[in-house]
Formats: sequence, structure tokens, C-alpha cells
Amino acid sequence: MNTLKTTFLMTLLTVLLVTLGGALGGSGGMMIAFVMAAGMNFFSYWFSDKMVLSMYGAREITESDDPRFYGIVRRLAQRAGLPMPKVYLIDTDTPNAFATGRNPEHAAVAATTGILRLLSEDELAGVMAHELAHVKNRDILISTVAATFAGAITYLAHMAQFAALFGGGRSSDDDEGGGIIGMILMAILAPIAAMLVQMAISRSREYGADAGGASICGNPLSLANALQKLEMGNERIPMAANAATAHMFIVNPLTGGGMMSLFSTHPPMPERIARLQEMSRTHNY
Repeated sequence: MNTLKTTFLMTLLTVLLVTLGGALGGSGGMMIAFVMAAGMNFFSYWFSDKMVLSMYGAREITESDDPRFYGIVRRLAQRAGLPMPKVYLIDTDTPNAFATGRNPEHAAVAATTGILRLLSEDELAGVMAHELAHVKNRDILISTVAATFAGAITYLAHMAQFAALFGGGRSSDDDEGGGIIGMILMAILAPIAAMLVQMAISRSREYGADAGGASICGNPLSLANALQKLEMGNERIPMAANAATAHMFIVNPLTGGGMMSLFSTHPPMPERIARLQEMSRTHNY
């Protein structure tokens, strides 16, 4: 069900991109939209991991640098049947973690020094198992592609707004007014729709990583307890995170309630914890 939902949402993003490209420049606009999205995805596929690790000042460590943390990741990777990822530390008091990399053979996991101090060994194992589940499910690639499509749609929308202001776009002499109004509406609504779809994809993959992480570490309550601590820790010590990378973290580093929850990259924390608690009651590990 999670895979079907993600496939549907990715298809919806593609339709949005093509429709906006067509409105902007007909069949030629559609082709430009596809080429632009393909180029952005190619760059993201090869270089996004290096960019995000550099953005947060992550430094690669070996087992001798932190035997406890490195050993937890190695043990969990073996249990998950994954190659050993590169391990990074981020020097910040905010407790959080993320995974990156284009595939399991080129993956990396990163944790903040704050999370290492806050969590017990079992709780830390639950968090890193969650990140390795992202790696195993190739969620990193899916989320990167979704974010890239949303970015391309936003870029095309800005072009459409510019074209409409200066009388561009696809419209005949008979329906020029309606065509311009339609283009402006699409240029305004398409980025919002794309963002909502991207957030829905991210939330869906988070639920999957929670379930996969619980299976890898063998104790759903370890992850549930960790999530409770991490939510409070991020409220107490916020991170200066880039909105474009917020979906990568196990706990959303950005805060906001009300309507902003529609644009959240993460599911509601009480729901995540409740699902893990239910797994603990109904599954044998």
C-alpha cells in the first residue's frame, strides 16, 4: 500500500510538471519541463549527498573515533543485510539524525553529537535502524526525486507568472484574457499542489521507515521512546536547518502548527509513536 501510494503521488507530480510546461509553451514547453527535471534529477542523484553533508558540517568517523556509535551502525547494517554505510557526526546540541546517498552501496548515516548524549544505546539503535530502513527502501532517492520535481514545478510557475504579466503563454486572440487568467491561477496553485504532494510522499516514507526500523532493531518501543525524547529535544534546542533538507531528518527540525502542518515533511509524532506501540503489542520480535 505504501508503494502504491508513493507511485500515485509521483505520477501526480509528473502530471503537474507536464501540464504546467504545456501551459507555458505547448509541446515544446512539455519537452523543456522534462529535460529540466531530468537534468536536476541527474545532478541530485550524483551530488545531493555530498551537498547536504557539507551543508551541516558533517565529518566522517571511523570505529576508533566512536566505537559505541560506529558499532551500533555496523551491527544494524549486518542485521538489515546492507553494506556498511559511511558514518558521520554533526557537532550540534540539537538531537537529530538522517541518512543520505543514492543507493545502499553509496549510503551514509549522520547523527548529531546531541543525539548521542541524549539517547540510551537501545534508543540510539532504534533511530539508526530507522535511517537504515530508509537506505534499504531507497527512500533517499525517492524523496530527492520528489523534491526535485517540486522545485522544477515551482521554477516553471515563476516563469509562467512572468510570461503572463508580459502577455506570453498559450492563448489565442479570442480567449487571451481567459488564457492569461488560467495561466496565472495554474502558476499560483501548481507549486502549492506540488509541495503538498511532496510532503505526502515524505510522510508516507517516514511511516515505512518507522516500521522497517522497528523490525531491524527488534524493538519498536526503543524507537518510540527515542522519538518522544527527540521531539522534546528539538523543541528545546532548535536546529538552523534548511527547509529543502528538512524531510531527511528523523524528526522535523522545522516547527509550525495549524495550516503549516499540511506542509510538514513528517507525520504527527503521536501517530508515529502509537503505531510503534501497536507493533510492539501485535508482533513478535
